[in-house]
Amino acid sequence: MNKYIKYGLVFTVISIIGFGMYYFVVKSKKSSEKGIQNEVYTCSMHPEIIRNEPGNCPICGMTLVKKATESKSPTDNSIDNLLKPTDKFVVGNYQTTIPKDTVLNSEISLPGIVAYDPNSAVNIAARIGGRIERMYVNYKYQKVTKGQKLFEIYSPELLTEQQNFIYIISNDADNTSIRNAAKKKLLLYGMTNSQINSLISSKSANPKITIYSPATGIISGTEKMNDLSSSSMQNATNNTEVLDIKEGNYIKKGEIIFKLKNTDKVWGVFNVLQGYNNQITTRQSITIRSEMDEADSFDAQINFIETQLNPSDKSNTVRVYLNNDRLKLPIGTRLEGIVKVNPLKAIWLQKQALVSIGDKKIVFLKMANGFKATAIKTGIERNDFVQILSGISSEDTIAKNAQYLIDSESFIKPD
Repeated sequence: MNKYIKYGLVFTVISIIGFGMYYFVVKSKKSSEKGIQNEVYTCSMHPEIIRNEPGNCPICGMTLVKKATESKSPTDNSIDNLLKPTDKFVVGNYQTTIPKDTVLNSEISLPGIVAYDPNSAVNIAARIGGRIERMYVNYKYQKVTKGQKLFEIYSPELLTEQQNFIYIISNDADNTSIRNAAKKKLLLYGMTNSQINSLISSKSANPKITIYSPATGIISGTEKMNDLSSSSMQNATNNTEVLDIKEGNYIKKGEIIFKLKNTDKVWGVFNVLQGYNNQITTRQSITIRSEMDEADSFDAQINFIETQLNPSDKSNTVRVYLNNDRLKLPIGTRLEGIVKVNPLKAIWLQKQALVSIGDKKIVFLKMANGFKATAIKTGIERNDFVQILSGISSEDTIAKNAQYLIDSESFIKPD
């Protein structure tokens, strides 16, 4: 009998211990789900004072009062927490669309502008020292054409060289090598072939020489003046700024008299929006229209692609080198470039059927009793369509305007 009592007592003790452990675990789990109330003490006058046990405020001496704080759950960076869901469906009768599994041929429209080509800029320098006798160009931003008179310079050194040349052709005309060397020296001093021929016929030296423009363009300043902007003209109020070189000024050999922006060779600079960057290559054909005559267009090719992206919209630019001697496009003229891209077979969806939330793309998938928000993965963009890589198929029905559904419901909970 004592044996059974002994075993019964052992069983009872083990049962009590097991029940106590089970009760403790269940209670702990419920507390963690509801949020454990941590006891902390603070001062009603100085809330920055926080203690884990009762006491007095070290600032005013008042008794600390107890308050409860709910423990916070770990931060969840998933898309579910971007907007708190009220339901998993948007209920309503909305227009729908179906992704298309097809080959899409596309043309990309690139906005552009005519800009100066800095590589074709010309510095007109003095080839010989002397005094400026006459100025034919007086203002910054003044337009000049190739062969137009720029200024006249008086040079005693040039007078000496002309006299030496006249002496050679008059007394040693058969010495071709010396004659050619003397002529070449006059050309290096800035005289033209026409001026040298007049010198040969008249045999009369002229200490003044006229300097002509080597190209058509815009006077952007002198050696000491600021240059033009590379993209467009400066403020209209500065278009009559007077040059700092005047008649009567002495200039040194090699001194830059004018800085000339060549308008015969220009750039067409086009902006490539995000999503089209990897579809543009150098030497790719491009059809260009200008705002001067939108009905007329011409073909060219892309010569250079800038690798640096604009930080604001992640776009970049491409350049097309244009011969403006024929086109006559003013600097700053707006352009439109049309680029044909290779056809691509994929699943395509209209852009308005999806919405971006951070780095996520969301569509509303048609279900039996509403629309469910679904995350998708997208690829390249072409015109009004975007490539679908995963998330939906061509057999799914999608809400046509995703932004409208987000505006009408205060939640997004994609699966």
